[in-house]
Amino acid sequence: MICEILSVGTELLMGQIANTDAQYISSRLSEFGISVYRQVTVGDNPQRVKEALNTALSRSDLVITTGGLGPTEDDLTKEMVAEYFGLPMELHQPSLDALTERIRRYHPGRPVTENNLKQAYFPKGAVIMKNSCGTAPGCIVERDGKAVAVLPGPPREMRAMFEGELTAYLEKISDVRIHSRFLKIFGVGESNVESILQDLFHLENPTLALYCGTNEVQARMSVQLPKGEDPGRVFDPVEREIRRRLGDAVYAVGRGETIESTVFRLLRDRKKTVVFAESCTGGLLASMLIENAGASDVLRESYVTYGEETKVRILGVRQRTVDTVGVVSTECAAEMAEGARRISGADYAVSVTGVAGPDGGTPENPVGTVYVGVADERGTCVKRFCFLGDRDRSWVRNLAAAAAFNMLRLRILGREIEGAQECAKG
Repeated sequence: MICEILSVGTELLMGQIANTDAQYISSRLSEFGISVYRQVTVGDNPQRVKEALNTALSRSDLVITTGGLGPTEDDLTKEMVAEYFGLPMELHQPSLDALTERIRRYHPGRPVTENNLKQAYFPKGAVIMKNSCGTAPGCIVERDGKAVAVLPGPPREMRAMFEGELTAYLEKISDVRIHSRFLKIFGVGESNVESILQDLFHLENPTLALYCGTNEVQARMSVQLPKGEDPGRVFDPVEREIRRRLGDAVYAVGRGETIESTVFRLLRDRKKTVVFAESCTGGLLASMLIENAGASDVLRESYVTYGEETKVRILGVRQRTVDTVGVVSTECAAEMAEGARRISGADYAVSVTGVAGPDGGTPENPVGTVYVGVADERGTCVKRFCFLGDRDRSWVRNLAAAAAFNMLRLRILGREIEGAQECAKG
């Protein structure tokens, strides 16, 4: 089944808001075996909406629209759908009753105006979809083998209607499912991953594709199967082969997994704790870790020691180290981690010190140079990273934080950290 998404809203065309609706709908439709061939955005103009709808239905089986369901004169999506199918608009009394009750409850004393009534009219024979988060219901219109599903534009309303109302319809019209499994990869570049897995890209079931993010690579396996079949029998052998080739670079399975959520679970499952000593990242590691519910089980404490004096006074970095090699150095990173672990009593300590830019670089340590230290009962190791200095501070800081979490992950797993220098034995 071929689908086209038609997003209605001048504010989308003007870039005033991001079109997250289309992204969400596309990601969900794939699970129902429905192929999205195009996403089209059109302004709040009746003629343009009509033309876009005619074109979309000429080349698709299903069109899903978002936006244009409000009470104002330029909200005309339903009307254009009715016109396309040659249907009159009719009052849907249950929708009017729900609208009236919602206004009475949330806006006591406010009358139901004439333009509010517009939201309770639909193409004759349409299947009405309730709006649990707003005043504008949606609808589904089917005729001559074509279907249009009309959803509201506000993301919260659209998602609630999609999940609560539209999914039942999609379940009914599709007998296949497209399944995907994402492997998250850290520390190996996209081109290297492609070279290592080259022959696997020619598989038909599952297909394999790569996506490159700021800090990592995602390998996506996908397969289309009849509804009810287990995709594991297709995915499992290929995942085992990918892990055999890439080893510890594969850190998690699942699109929503992150390097910090993986580290959180490793610490929690082993009942271990961590402390952070951050300079150029300015508390970013702690902030990322506490996005995970239950972070208090693993995060002992955290220090932002941005200045030289605080590194000495709080963490016990030696003044001699500051004076001779500076705070952006292997020695300073090691002493920061060791000091943080000593005063906190945590099982692991992670330190970050570097030059985030845009100024402050030296020939020895140009902008983008970061030292990450990890200390535990076995000792302390430090690795020097050189992130490109033509990027902004936020870019360098985020790369440094991700690299620090990956070093901690490997240390927890007892793996060797390539390029790291063992600074002390505990």
